Amino acid sequence: MFTYRSRKHIVAGVFLIVLLSMVLGACGKGGEETKKVVIYTAKENEEIEEYLPVAEAALPDLDLEVLRLSTGDLTARLLAEKDNPQADLIWGTAATSMIIFQNEGMLEPYAPQGVDAILPQFKDSGNPPAWVGVDAYLTAFCFNTELAKQYDLPMPESWEDLLDPVYKGHIVMPNPASSGTGFMFVSSVLQGLGEDAGWDYLKKLDENIAIYTKSGSKPCKLAGSGEYAIGISFAFVGARLKREGAPIEFILPKEGSGYEIEANALLKGAHNPDGAKQFLDWAISDEAMNLYAKYFAVVAKPGFPAPEGMPSDTADRLFPMDFKWSSDNRDAILEQWSNLFAAKTESD
Repeated sequence: MFTYRSRKHIVAGVFLIVLLSMVLGACGKGGEETKKVVIYTAKENEEIEEYLPVAEAALPDLDLEVLRLSTGDLTARLLAEKDNPQADLIWGTAATSMIIFQNEGMLEPYAPQGVDAILPQFKDSGNPPAWVGVDAYLTAFCFNTELAKQYDLPMPESWEDLLDPVYKGHIVMPNPASSGTGFMFVSSVLQGLGEDAGWDYLKKLDENIAIYTKSGSKPCKLAGSGEYAIGISFAFVGARLKREGAPIEFILPKEGSGYEIEANALLKGAHNPDGAKQFLDWAISDEAMNLYAKYFAVVAKPGFPAPEGMPSDTADRLFPMDFKWSSDNRDAILEQWSNLFAAKTESD
């Protein structure tokens, strides 16, 4: 967990609560309105480090503070803070989690400037919308070609291929309880195969899994560094590592890649709603979309080129996902998954 302060000062997340209590105490009723905007996000650290200076330059009157957690941990934290919100807005968190927050009455509907240009499938249908998406991350297999030669491993092309006993101990994937990428993969399997067949598939896959990681990007990074041959992860990490010279190929499964929308929302009870709205306006601007498009082949506005190394037809290779089903069944899915597979989860 990391907290990003303006000008990239990074402090341990454990100090956030103390800092917030001091700030909010000093800016209570009757006090001078703070310019601080507290942002919770599940975006990757490397994204935040690139995006945040651009946002600061565009919004010089705001003091932006960003807390980054994995999707599962961020969802749990926001639910725990439901009656006493500590953040002003959510930036780049799974739409399935946003639907939970919406159902809990935690979001303040807001139509950011330029929202009409956002593709319909990337935003809540309300007017104004409760949440607005910015990009989509999708399942990919990261495959280490050097380890493949060492262990005589064929390149997997499909979900079904991953069940081959030849991969036993060579596959890592994210824990869906902590990782949005992991939950996306599990949810896509259950939707694609049906629940009974989907759980049977996951049990067979577990026989080949070495560990379940907390982070969605870590499986691909482990494959890139040669610790494991295959990482079930998301596509932009694989594309970036390959560009940087890692001996990997990233594969979009032939059945289609499961995907999840990363979305933004204003929190009900925000301490600085005006500042939060300014950030949410920027977060769907063309400037912001250009940044997202460096990482994601599918963004919420048309007309942006796919990142280097990503197939130009990526948007056509997505597995159809029902985000409401994923959200409504999230607790039951995670409970069953944890009962079956949690023993292989990496320790903190």
